[in-house]
Amino acid sequence: MKNDNWILKAFFYTFFVAIIFNTFSNVIINKFDNIIILIILTILFVFIGILFDVVGTAVLTAEEATFHAKSTKKIKGAKEGVYLIKNGSTISSICNDVIGDICGIVSGALSAMIAIILSTKFNISPIITIIIISSVISSLTVGGKAIGKKMAIKNSDDIIFLVSKILSKFKRSC
Repeated sequence: MKNDNWILKAFFYTFFVAIIFNTFSNVIINKFDNIIILIILTILFVFIGILFDVVGTAVLTAEEATFHAKSTKKIKGAKEGVYLIKNGSTISSICNDVIGDICGIVSGALSAMIAIILSTKFNISPIITIIIISSVISSLTVGGKAIGKKMAIKNSDDIIFLVSKILSKFKRSC
C-alpha cells in the first residue's frame, strides 16, 4: 500500500517541519519581544504559505515535455524540473498541505499573540481584537493564495523552472 506509506511520511514531515517553524518563531519572539517583530513574522509565515501554495499548484499544471526539451539541451535545472513534475502529486502535497498548512497554523497562533498583546496594551476587548486580527490574516492568506493559484496555473512552467534552478544550485552546493 504505497498511499499508506505516504500518509506516514506526511505525518513525520509535518511533525518535523512544524517543530522547525515553531522553534524559529519562538526564538524570534523570545529574542525580540516586540509587536512589530510579531507582525513581520506573521506576514512572513503568510507569505511562505502563499509561495509554497503557488509551487504546489504549478507542479500539477506544468508540462513535463518542456523540461525534457530543456534537459536534452543540458539546461541547468531541467532534470530537477522533470523530477518535480513526475512526482507532482507528492510535491504538491508537501508544498500545499504540509508546509502551507503549518504556515497557516503558525500565522494563526502568531496573530492570536498579536491580538492579546494589542488588547492588553490598548485596553481593548480581547475578543474583538482577536476577531479583527484573525480576519485580516485569514483574508491575506486566502486572497494571496487565490491570486497565487491563478498565477501558478498561467505560468506553471516558468515557476517550476525557477524552483528547479534553485534546487539544482542547492544540490550542487551540498
